[in-house]
Amino acid sequence: MTKSVGILNVTGYAGAELARLLHVHPGVRLAGVTGRSAAGKRLPDIFPHLFAIDLPITETLDTAGLDVVFSALPHGAAAEQLVPLIDAGVPVIDVSADFRLKRVEEYEAAYKVTHPAPHLLARAVFGLPELHRDEIAASKLIAVPGCHSTGVILALAPLFARGLISPRVIADTKTGLSGAGRALGLAVHFSEADENVAPYGLDGHRHRPEMTQELGLLAEAPAPEITFVPHYTPMTRGILSTCYAELRAGVTLDRAGIMALYRDFYADAPFVHVSDTPPSTKHVAGTNYCVVHPSINLETGQIVVASALDNLGKGAAGAMVQCMNLMFGLPETTGLQSLGLFP
Repeated sequence: MTKSVGILNVTGYAGAELARLLHVHPGVRLAGVTGRSAAGKRLPDIFPHLFAIDLPITETLDTAGLDVVFSALPHGAAAEQLVPLIDAGVPVIDVSADFRLKRVEEYEAAYKVTHPAPHLLARAVFGLPELHRDEIAASKLIAVPGCHSTGVILALAPLFARGLISPRVIADTKTGLSGAGRALGLAVHFSEADENVAPYGLDGHRHRPEMTQELGLLAEAPAPEITFVPHYTPMTRGILSTCYAELRAGVTLDRAGIMALYRDFYADAPFVHVSDTPPSTKHVAGTNYCVVHPSINLETGQIVVASALDNLGKGAAGAMVQCMNLMFGLPETTGLQSLGLFP
């Protein structure tokens, strides 16, 4: 039976991408969308590429009869608006950071706001199916990971889960500018961003606590110590993560062994492709795939793992649909099987 769904804040990049994916999903009907600044207009007025989804944009969402509500609201605002829906038993899939972290003090330190509903953090499930498939299927409150977090966690999870690496790791990511959202800013101004690569968040990025939390669930003590530095790059979509780790003392691993390890770990993960060659962001543009390539320097024992994903796909809207499929008992890949747009 077709499910009815709604989107809160369709006017951001993640919301618009979500509407595009839901439009071609065979199991759902997009029943309503909101966008406070665009209320009263129709969706194609704001996003002409969505001309086939001629829905009115409203200020509030009528949740009567909806099987799930997707939230693409920013942090802080998401929890505030979602609490009444959650309390009423409406299933929610949220792409903000409001329900990702289990420790409220970590959230408030990272986002500099007081959490409006800390009592809900224990109920929320971290929406990374590769690690929490069964919990997502049974949950009514799913918090989709940050885009950087997804790439880094998927790159390092097999190593921490098998206890093969030391806790200190370095994660370097290059991201497309759509990850900064639609709000205007000097860093994403064309003249500033074109032909330019720039690091940011060197004193601490908001996604690092997610990486530590999730990899820490897999790791033997001590907990992971992650140095994380993202970089803006002059492209629209994509995140390339390059992660560096050292083998634990006494651990031996060769190239064939590390490839076998990753392929075994992700054998049941339809959207993680373990590649024989290093990935690039063009391999995953417009998709819900994460391509991962592990490698090892046999002379130094250093492991380097590269992963690539679309920050609006597997890093946001695609992940929301993947979680919805699990929630509804649909095949995990439903509506998400498109391969990359190339060139």
